Amino acid sequence: MKPIPQEPPRDHMFLNMGPSHPAMHGIIKIQLELDGETIVGSQVEIGYLHRGFEKTCENRTYTQVIPYTDRLNYVSPLINEVGFCLAVEKLFGLNVTRRCQYIRVLMSEISRITDHLTCIGASAMELGAVSAFLYLIKARETLYDLIEEVSGARVMPNYIRVGGLKSDLPEGFEERTRLAMGEVRSVLDETHRLLTRNRIFVDRLSGLGVISAEDAVSHGFTGPCLRSTGIGYDVRQAEPYLVYDRLDFDVPVGETGDNYDRYLVRMEEMKQSLRIIEQCLAQMPQGPYQVDLDGREMTPSEVIEGMKAKPPLQPIRQARIRLSPDLEGTEKRSVQDVVADDKTVVFPPKEDTYGNIEGLMQHFKLVMYGHGIRPPRGEVYQAVEGGNGELGFYLVSDGTDLPYRLRCRGPCFHLMSGLSTMIEGETVADVVPTFGSINMIGGELDR
Repeated sequence: MKPIPQEPPRDHMFLNMGPSHPAMHGIIKIQLELDGETIVGSQVEIGYLHRGFEKTCENRTYTQVIPYTDRLNYVSPLINEVGFCLAVEKLFGLNVTRRCQYIRVLMSEISRITDHLTCIGASAMELGAVSAFLYLIKARETLYDLIEEVSGARVMPNYIRVGGLKSDLPEGFEERTRLAMGEVRSVLDETHRLLTRNRIFVDRLSGLGVISAEDAVSHGFTGPCLRSTGIGYDVRQAEPYLVYDRLDFDVPVGETGDNYDRYLVRMEEMKQSLRIIEQCLAQMPQGPYQVDLDGREMTPSEVIEGMKAKPPLQPIRQARIRLSPDLEGTEKRSVQDVVADDKTVVFPPKEDTYGNIEGLMQHFKLVMYGHGIRPPRGEVYQAVEGGNGELGFYLVSDGTDLPYRLRCRGPCFHLMSGLSTMIEGETVADVVPTFGSINMIGGELDR
């Protein structure tokens, strides 16, 4: 016999919070059962932003998938790209150059800082601390400038490639990065003065949204939310990838698993990311940028016409091709040290694509439907430490240019499963800071 459902007390009220509530980002609905202002029960409903990410990617080539990963956690998209490309390279058994590994770590940590700046700034603003929000977003803009300088885009960079990178770091990037890191440190110090000992801010966070270590593990928590409970699990140290095992950094942990601990963990993680960035700049191997400049500089059309001549013009083979501004950074002198030496995976430098038939054929084979990058049959799982926790990609290859199966393990889904545990027993007003401390990103949650 089915148990007879218990009727809720008549004096309890049911309240829908979201999806139109400003703090719910338009994509989360929480049905609250209230006894006065106290939450005695809740149901969290997700799925308002579902985009069919996995099935879409299974109908795209491996290279075409990369821009779609940007739309997962769109606050730190470079980490998503790194995770996916590492998974494909794992299928190939492919190792990228050492310089490429350092650049990937460098850009990932810049993205991690932008993620945490957004989380803390938005959460503070929702509690009325608008000044802190403005300071933190100003720091984020400084980092977005760096990302734009490298990739050409601020939010959707599409910079990481299977087997390497779109291009090398631009000239003078190290100096500008060091200046930006100084500005970020200054903003973090200012934020500590504004918030960390602020009586109102502490009272709105401390002791609220508590989750135990056991419950956090049960729900599958990772990232800052798990570390706030005292468990120091970080993919970068537990399962090192790229060059994280060569870098010295700490994994900050909390004690009580409340909103205030999650704030402190993220603040400290940004400082550790700054340490990692500075070590990357100091350790990154420099590659040769000089090329043979015998002969004159020519445009691609001039090279083609010169090679058609009978006999072909002799200076053509030594000429340096002058590319249009939108292709800068994809020349031989820039890509030779940041891409793997594998023509079945990596796109040729643009001089070769526009300057000789071999490069044109290589490019053609890698972009045409039915050809493309074709990993051997097999399956892999590759995890990276995203802004909110473990971001994993499970890939199954059938030997074609399309993924047979792509499964994404986004950290936000598991974090949202624990939201009811975190808000029950608190008041309605406490939902906003608790939800903000999770740092739910809709693109990563609903996919």
